[in-house]
Amino acid sequence: MSLEVRIKKDFGSFCLDVDFSAEDETLGFLGASGCGKSLTLRCIAGIEKPDEGFIRVNDRVFFDSSNKVNLSPQERKTALLFQNYMLFPNLTIQQNVAAGIAKGTPKDEAMRIVSRELERFGLSGFEERYPAQLSGGQQQRVALARMLAARPGILMLDEPFSALDSHLKGVLEQNLVDLFSAYDGTVLYVSHDIDEAIRFCDRIAVVERGHILEIDTGDELVNDPKSEAALKLSGCKNAVPFERSGKREVFIPRWGVRVACKDDVEFEAGYLGVRAFMLERAKGPGENCYRVRVDRVSDSRFDRSVLLAFLDREEDAQAAVTREDDEMRFLHQHLFWRVNKLITKEDELPEVGDELWIRIPKDKVYIVSG
Repeated sequence: MSLEVRIKKDFGSFCLDVDFSAEDETLGFLGASGCGKSLTLRCIAGIEKPDEGFIRVNDRVFFDSSNKVNLSPQERKTALLFQNYMLFPNLTIQQNVAAGIAKGTPKDEAMRIVSRELERFGLSGFEERYPAQLSGGQQQRVALARMLAARPGILMLDEPFSALDSHLKGVLEQNLVDLFSAYDGTVLYVSHDIDEAIRFCDRIAVVERGHILEIDTGDELVNDPKSEAALKLSGCKNAVPFERSGKREVFIPRWGVRVACKDDVEFEAGYLGVRAFMLERAKGPGENCYRVRVDRVSDSRFDRSVLLAFLDREEDAQAAVTREDDEMRFLHQHLFWRVNKLITKEDELPEVGDELWIRIPKDKVYIVSG
């Protein structure tokens, strides 16, 4: 099975322009709200019509603007799962699952399909209940059973856990493991959560302002991001503009410091990234060692997040601002540091007002083009 998509849709202030392909795999779409992730799925499902382009699923053309092909959503037989599951409240669970089965399927065969999918998702015995009589997790399993019962050419899931608390999300995610293991074909999975995308997806597409910037495995996205968007979406808290100042050195105007890099810097300007938990406490001056002040701390269960202000800013740095002047610019001048509370003695945890030395390991620095 395979998927090929090359489409454009212009809304004036926003233009979707994506070009990608996928095989028998789970392909994730990762990006901020409004970047075009869900719109791409809606175009494949036939809910939205592109202005131009081509969509083919398993050698069947869904859309081809050149040859005036535009199959209806019913003809495409795709399965698109939204966060709210969209079950029919007036139908029983058995009827909800059967609703996706192709018309003309013999009744006995349809019932066998329904029974098989209900059993797969642990719903045997719930056939005559209605959605309102089920828990959220059970409703989700009904929606997944309906998807497989329809024998779709492609599965698409649009942020199915976005409104759930972390505990329930962890439980319901196991339902998707059953779904993906049972389905032999292409799965598209929309998310804004990097950890969720890595857990479920073989590859991840980074989407920004209607364009796919890169498609990589989760490990490649985390360990070798190639764009500013990938850097930020991969969870890197320190992602700041740089100016090339040497063969293996960059200057950070916001911080007012120079940072040595492990490899040659190929761009005159771009973005530097360093993960908050990769920073190291230093004893004093040295390569990539900086004197800083702790301006803010906040605790979670296992970490302390720390905002560090650089105390020895170079004269040509961007002018420092106070929190009262501009909250966002004030925050962006800081280095974010994450301290593991489980391995750090309590009397060594940084506190507001502390002055200390911090090191940015040059082999932990990311450099991407702007």
